[in-house]
Amino acid sequence: MISQETIDAIFQATHIEDVIEDYVHLTKRGVNLKGLCPFHDEKTPSFTVSPARNIYKCFGCGKGGNAINFLMEHEGLSYPEVLRHLAAKYNIPIQEDQMPEEYEAEKKERDSLYLINEYARDFYRNQLFHTDLGKSIGLSYFKERGLLRKTMDAFELGFATTSRDELTKSAVQAGYKIDFLRQLGLTTEHDRDFFFNRVMFPIHNISGKVVAFAGRHLTTDKKSPKYINSKESEIYHKSKVLYGMHLAKQAIRKEDFCLLVEGYTDVLSLHQSGIENVVASSGTSLTVDQVKLVKRYTRQIKILYDGDAAGVKAALRGIDLVLEQDLNVELVLLPEGEDPDSYIKKVGVTAFREYLQNESTDFILFKTNLILKEAGNDPVKKAGLIKDIIESLSHIPDPIKRSVYTRQCAELLKVDESILVAETNKLLSKNLRDARINQLREGREDHELQQQILEKERQKAVSEKWSEEKTLTDEFQDRDIVRILILYGDRSIEIEQEKMSISQYILSEIQEALSFFDNSLYAKVVTEYGIALANGNQLHTDYFIRHQDQAISQLAIEICSSPYELSENWQKMWDIRLETQPMPEENEVQDAIQALYRFLLKKYQKMSEENLKQIKTYQNDGDEESLLKHLQVQGMLVEQRNKIAAKLNTVIL
Repeated sequence: MISQETIDAIFQATHIEDVIEDYVHLTKRGVNLKGLCPFHDEKTPSFTVSPARNIYKCFGCGKGGNAINFLMEHEGLSYPEVLRHLAAKYNIPIQEDQMPEEYEAEKKERDSLYLINEYARDFYRNQLFHTDLGKSIGLSYFKERGLLRKTMDAFELGFATTSRDELTKSAVQAGYKIDFLRQLGLTTEHDRDFFFNRVMFPIHNISGKVVAFAGRHLTTDKKSPKYINSKESEIYHKSKVLYGMHLAKQAIRKEDFCLLVEGYTDVLSLHQSGIENVVASSGTSLTVDQVKLVKRYTRQIKILYDGDAAGVKAALRGIDLVLEQDLNVELVLLPEGEDPDSYIKKVGVTAFREYLQNESTDFILFKTNLILKEAGNDPVKKAGLIKDIIESLSHIPDPIKRSVYTRQCAELLKVDESILVAETNKLLSKNLRDARINQLREGREDHELQQQILEKERQKAVSEKWSEEKTLTDEFQDRDIVRILILYGDRSIEIEQEKMSISQYILSEIQEALSFFDNSLYAKVVTEYGIALANGNQLHTDYFIRHQDQAISQLAIEICSSPYELSENWQKMWDIRLETQPMPEENEVQDAIQALYRFLLKKYQKMSEENLKQIKTYQNDGDEESLLKHLQVQGMLVEQRNKIAAKLNTVIL
């Protein structure tokens, strides 16, 4: 188990904006950063990152947390895996304590899969550079393709020997379990090497870890597939990986567009020539997860394919998926007979960049021109192809963008725009209807069960001791006290010439009312704060954000987050400044005093009401002694309540 000292060092070194910018394109908005939420589909950015607080919060779907939570949620990593990832990112040495046996076994298995892939990568690289066969076959092939050693090192290329069991034997002798080798697809069920006599292309995840391999044969045997890939495993899902993304992500963000090609060597050649914002779908059809992966870094995608008929079809294959994710997509077809690798070698990088710029065609123009070319004067064929383009239009979620494309399409095809609009709307309605049907089919709770749940909730609401209005009002006061403690509890306040922390001031004043907290979570925070103060410890905002209790952590993040902030324009443009009080974020003393008074006023009011009920009971029972005591208590409660009301300038009826 990673030591607490190491965990603290990781938290202190981690800047949330550095972590999230690897996944989300962020733009500065005041003191915060904003971007499109990676956890749900949205058109207007509601995902906010606060560098000052080191937290994120989406005001659309409600998800929030720190850098650790983000990586756990987004990448599906465990807590220790995230810590190790960040430790590597910030070069922090890891100190470990002894961990529970069951967790150690689970962690060891997942780590073993990565370690075995690393072992295989090093094995294949050694075969490529340090064996006669690897040099004469594998290295010669890469050099013939014009690849430099720095490119081979960057992408960790290798060679699988002609032996059918050399990797398997070597890995087992090194102590790796053959079951894991089989699980990763490196070893067959007959304990033989899956890859042999092939040049090897390691496939990396977004963090740069090797998750799989692709192997290309160098023989003329037509029965043998040109490329073979690792099977899917616990750490590899081909639909979620784009080849080269771990090296391309920064360039994609910088260039603000992603260049998508077909093959591994295309990526290698373009990257070597300085076009680094390039990835490949690895010969498979583009998937939704791959499109979303691109969307993390840019909303612009250029699909570059060969200029032959097969290349045209491949270019069109993934367009609808890209459109559904509201990305702007352009197509670039190379001259017939050329691929990205051959063409950049032929014309050079400058001319290649110019070609990308000049020959990029918006998908609507590309597809429409293709329709006109293929249909010729055949009206039946033209009608069928028009339906195809309407299908694409129906996948565009933005109505304004869809309207513009529809108008362009109508002009090019010389078709009445209203017809295209009507047909597109039919498809939109059908898609929406199908989506609703699927949701109903996938739902696990039938209507009767939902009605039972609603009825239970209704009964619970009816039986509540306090009215909804009163409960909500009291809970607001409880939350406000917790808000002050979490945000400002460690700051100083001076009361009657005595300096103390805000938390000491508040907790000393509300001890008698602690039992009246309606929300157990708020009471838990206040109690924990009180225990810490009693032990001489002062708690800070980060303590609650990083709290092991997820409910407390999420509460702290919600309290620290706000969709609103004071515009800088008040001062910059209009020179309007606050004169009667400090800025909101610097007004914690008055904020704490007011919150405390409001809290105490509500609690004394509640205590007074409870005491009145007791008085009525004793009156009915004729218990004069108890009645007298509670009348005296009532007098004190009313006196305290009125004093606080006077400080708040509040009238009690």
